[in-house]
Amino acid sequence: MEPTPLKHIELTASRTGLPPKGVMSTARLLGSGATVPFIARYRKEVTAALDEVQIATIRDTLLQLEELDKRRQAILKSLGDQGHLSSGLEEALAGATTRAELEDIYLPYRPKRKTRASVAVDRGLEPLARKLMAQPPDDVELLARAYIDPEKEVVTTADALSGARDIMAEWTSEDARARSALRRLMENKAVMHSRVGKGKEKEGEKYTSYFDWSEPAFRAPSHRVLAMFRAEKEGMVKLSIALPKEDALKILERLFVRSSGSASGQLVLALEDAWKRLLLPSLETELRSKLKAAADKKAIGVFAQNLRQLLLAPPLGQKRILAIDPGFRTGCKLVCLDEEGRLLHNETIYPHPPQGRTGPAISKIQSLVDAYRIDAIAIGNATAGRETETLIRKIRFQRKVVAVMVNESGASVYSASDLAREEFPDYDVTVRGAVSIGRRLADPLSELVKIDPKAIGVGQYQHDVDQKLLRQALDDVVMSCVNAVGVEANTAGRELLSYVSGIGPALAAAIVDYRNMNGAFGSRNDLLKVPRLGTKAFEQAAGFIRVSQSAHPLDRSAVHPESYEVVGQMAAGLGVGIAELMKDPGLRQRIRLADYVTETTGLPTLTDIMNELARPGRDPRESYGFFEFDSKVHSPGDLREGMVLPGIVTNITAFGAFVDIGVRQDGLVHISELADRFVRDPSEVVSLNQKVRVRVVAVDAGRKRITLSMKQV
Repeated sequence: MEPTPLKHIELTASRTGLPPKGVMSTARLLGSGATVPFIARYRKEVTAALDEVQIATIRDTLLQLEELDKRRQAILKSLGDQGHLSSGLEEALAGATTRAELEDIYLPYRPKRKTRASVAVDRGLEPLARKLMAQPPDDVELLARAYIDPEKEVVTTADALSGARDIMAEWTSEDARARSALRRLMENKAVMHSRVGKGKEKEGEKYTSYFDWSEPAFRAPSHRVLAMFRAEKEGMVKLSIALPKEDALKILERLFVRSSGSASGQLVLALEDAWKRLLLPSLETELRSKLKAAADKKAIGVFAQNLRQLLLAPPLGQKRILAIDPGFRTGCKLVCLDEEGRLLHNETIYPHPPQGRTGPAISKIQSLVDAYRIDAIAIGNATAGRETETLIRKIRFQRKVVAVMVNESGASVYSASDLAREEFPDYDVTVRGAVSIGRRLADPLSELVKIDPKAIGVGQYQHDVDQKLLRQALDDVVMSCVNAVGVEANTAGRELLSYVSGIGPALAAAIVDYRNMNGAFGSRNDLLKVPRLGTKAFEQAAGFIRVSQSAHPLDRSAVHPESYEVVGQMAAGLGVGIAELMKDPGLRQRIRLADYVTETTGLPTLTDIMNELARPGRDPRESYGFFEFDSKVHSPGDLREGMVLPGIVTNITAFGAFVDIGVRQDGLVHISELADRFVRDPSEVVSLNQKVRVRVVAVDAGRKRITLSMKQV
């Protein structure tokens, strides 16, 4: 792979504010195929301890610069093919550092369909336009008379002047200085206006806020920008962006008008035409694109943050679980799972109307809890969820059993997927959905990686944003979370393994196939026996994969195999084995890390090793905490203003947080109601799955809206 150009390193360092040496080292590692988690965890000496976010930012910036170079080369080729390429143009293009700069330079030479200016040029009026641009003191009528040519449809001096103005309008609209100055004006003074579409008052009721709305374009928060664009796309509102004409014309006149004669008057008319016909539509399109890109970035950031919190939610752990996918008419699907999440039993009960067979349902649940030694009951939180939870909490069991409401967003997506059909070919979607509910209680990360993150329900306008950027951001989050927690080689499925650094879907499948054919892995080194898993992939993946039954104690930790030797030296220096060193904190305290620093292993890595020896394979997720909804509320009809209720944060947006209070419909805590102080970002106050107390402010049954507050509760 070609080394990263030095100018890209310098530009990336400038744009990110990161040290050039760290950027260069990171670029070299990325170029060699290293992943973001691997670089952040195991190459701290090389990058000066850059974190995952910084490394990903470097990667993305370098990719943007590569794309910019591709466009630069395409423009150079086009100019060369047209015969327009000069040393001056080449130098200008080489100095451009943004896509807008490149396109502004290229604009006058871009191949165009027939325009009013090109028609005027064909009529021989370009020399007149050049004379008028020079703004001589001559009378324009006399100048124009020389270009009358009835054969070219230039019958009068007015025809000649009109054509010359068309040419000047195009020239000035394509001037890089003018476009740059107008962009700055646009960013400072552009105003967005939205108005209700004709006859859309009823149909577009959910967009009522935007039926008559105006605000400065670059001050509009991302969620409002995306909402207005969506409303416009659906035809509910008409959206326009107003740019200050007077200020724009002043800028153009300052750049081009140098006298006050009649020629200058023609130029002023051309500038007015250029603004209205050429510049305004072009800049409005550009502004829309810029606003959309900024709003996308913000929304994707919110989604990624929510997804991280959801994936790293506390696991209940290896417990025997009875999972229930509740329903009324179709009944409640029950499944029993063992400690590894394997399906042991399934059947359906009908405790709710219309069948109302409560007694038999209770007996069945009691017998299953006893027969399969159930530790916990997972209840899906959708239809009939609260009613089922109430039923479960009334049952007296012979053993200690906890009941937990589980957010089942996306379970139906998994149950209908090819993966679910492959895993459970003999069961229908209801069984698969119930299994997913139970497994996500035991280990949310392992189960949720099977579902497209967009289906999990923690995003904002996820279908409206740039899908390529969204996919990259969400993949980054999933990979970060999987590698932060670590993966057990002998139990992890293909989906989980595919997110391990350096693995991917093909190698993940190969690992599972090898395991199925040859039995459990006995050590990390056994991974090298997997077909097509070479030394590079092993280097990237090994530190994130655990082999709990390995004879080597470090195979159960996050210590990378490349550091086994230095740990062995530490143990040997104390006259003990590695296992004893890991068990005895007193021994570890006697180690002087400076004695083990080498050219490739520095203090950051040695410090990480010592932390890992103290808690090998430590799961960074918090311990599971149990939660119960208020037993008196089950539906929106049970809510009264002023009620204070327990709830769980299910989604965080730029404008507030959604909270599940157990009524099958989440309520919104607006950002202004999150705390008794001013809050800029909801994530300053709440996190996903956080248990909170909220006060009911209002219930709008017609619009299906519940308004909540966290102030003074």
